[in-house]
Amino acid sequence: MRARDHGFVVGLLPTGPDNAITDVAGVRVGHANHVPDHTGVTAVWPHGGDPWADWYFCATAALNGAGELTGTHEIEEWGCQEVPVLLTGTPYVGAVHSGVTHALTARQPRIGRDDVIIPVVGECDPSSWCDVRAGPEPDDALVAHALDTANGGAVAEGQVGAGVGMETFGYAGGIGTSSRVVGEHTLGLLVLANFGLTERFVLCGRPVGRELASETASSGEGSCICLVATDAPLLPHQLRRLAMRPFLGLASTGSYGSHGSGEIAFAWTTANLLARDEQDGVRELRMLRDDLLSLLFAACAEAAEEAVLNALCAGRDLRGYDGKMLQRFPAERFAVA
Repeated sequence: MRARDHGFVVGLLPTGPDNAITDVAGVRVGHANHVPDHTGVTAVWPHGGDPWADWYFCATAALNGAGELTGTHEIEEWGCQEVPVLLTGTPYVGAVHSGVTHALTARQPRIGRDDVIIPVVGECDPSSWCDVRAGPEPDDALVAHALDTANGGAVAEGQVGAGVGMETFGYAGGIGTSSRVVGEHTLGLLVLANFGLTERFVLCGRPVGRELASETASSGEGSCICLVATDAPLLPHQLRRLAMRPFLGLASTGSYGSHGSGEIAFAWTTANLLARDEQDGVRELRMLRDDLLSLLFAACAEAAEEAVLNALCAGRDLRGYDGKMLQRFPAERFAVA
């Protein structure tokens, strides 16, 4: 179930048809796990074409940098990328980086000849619940499966793909997604949620964490990776501003960017694609006026808050490697009639 199934409605703006990042046309999401109870891979294709052939504008932002998103130096320098985005558990960044390099090289014969790629891989730490010392790490086949099975439409949430073993406010969290429609444009957001002190959890303005703190406990450390997609025609400096707005949504749920929690965002647009083979190197770009960005900022904050709630509402009980149980969030207890 999702947040709205329990009456948890965030913000004022309407959602897209699937209330997911895939409401931005062309964006696809795939998950893969070796076993159901061990962290795997989530893959996000940024637009409907081949990102190697059609670069897309993007930007990153960090509220607290206790985490990793690879490729950020190139993104900061160029303002664009040529690869899909992968999410996984902290110890597996290297394996997924290698796996996506092999997968994309096999698909695109010009990689390694005309140029090489620098993958974008984000992570959160599942080691409180998944045995990262002994559990299977993602291999090339698992990464390829996540890429190959990515689809538009509804997105599986909670303890799936990279979301397995992720804890949010003391409960099973993981993958969550939401979207907003702003005029003729759509903004979609996906989180890998692994953060939050139980007693600080706020549910649509209700401080329910105070009640729950006597039943469960959390360290408050962790991380949250936020992926933001839009079809609005934005340039890199505008996307950097947009990438900062999910943190407002996280704050609305009770996040305060604790010392050991990495709040990192990656934002991109499916408009203004740059064709690698454009002969004269000249492309006419469109840009939304800066003074029209405010509603997109609001959309981003709303979607981030709801994506976290969707991750919680989709959670399932997970038995950790040491026998302890990561419990699902009891959403029905706080349902709005």
